[in-house]
Amino acid sequence: MADDLFKALADPTRRTILDELTEKSGQTLFEICSRLSMKHQLGISRQGVSQHLAVLEAAGLVETRREGRYKFHDLNTAPLRHITERWRVPETTSGPEESAP
Repeated sequence: MADDLFKALADPTRRTILDELTEKSGQTLFEICSRLSMKHQLGISRQGVSQHLAVLEAAGLVETRREGRYKFHDLNTAPLRHITERWRVPETTSGPEESAP
């Protein structure tokens, strides 16, 4: 699961898609394509965006739901929480340690 997550996050276009879903969850493919084109000047085809969404969905970062003819994409941050919990640093009673530069 972590491999799929890191693979999904490695691509800057997929990170931009996640940023857009953070701003407005529940977007259709058309809405995502429009926002990528107009806001980020990304010249990517609908098929390309669809493939990126499939990778994000396989990693669990995007969930889809159908309502009639429309398919909506929602952000799911649960996989990110699993990663942060995996390498959680135990709290110490003496206070936070300072990291060296």
